[in-house]
Amino acid sequence: TKENGSSKEMKLSSAEKASWQTLSESSKQFLETMMNSIILSLLCQQRERKEDVQKHFNLLKQRMLRFFKTLKVPPRKLGNLKNLLSLQVGEKQMLETNEESLVQLQEEINEAKRSAERIDETVQQLQYKIQVLKNQLEENEKKASKNEILKIKNKKGLLKDVGIIQQSAEMKNMLTLIEKIYEKVDFI
Repeated sequence: TKENGSSKEMKLSSAEKASWQTLSESSKQFLETMMNSIILSLLCQQRERKEDVQKHFNLLKQRMLRFFKTLKVPPRKLGNLKNLLSLQVGEKQMLETNEESLVQLQEEINEAKRSAERIDETVQQLQYKIQVLKNQLEENEKKASKNEILKIKNKKGLLKDVGIIQQSAEMKNMLTLIEKIYEKVDFI
């Protein structure tokens, strides 16, 4: 190809073309593996109609594989294709490493979920204990206030004093003042 991206024509003699050979099995296998990888990659990105797209890709792949069986390439290019096998081995190793990492990551996610569930259970238990303690505290406060009332010796006198305070002019004036303040606040 030229720098501007267009193809250049090469004139080949029939003798040169006669020396061309079909692709080796390892090259064909590598190309098939690459196509499978590309198809899987594209299917992962596909949101809808995956089955239709997969059928279409598989048909294209089969056509390409049939084409590769009869494809003849120059002998000097076969060396490059032989390197593809080592690339394929490297890709398989990377895939295995990625799969192992994925399994490990899934185990870590599962452990994190279990840990979160344990924490949630602990929080619920603590909330229950807090509620029980609040209820006990309220009960104890009620008992304590009853005990304080029972300790008062002159209950009748205390009730009489409370009644006098409620009936006093000062208390009535204070209640009137509070009512007027509420009226003004409501008006604002």
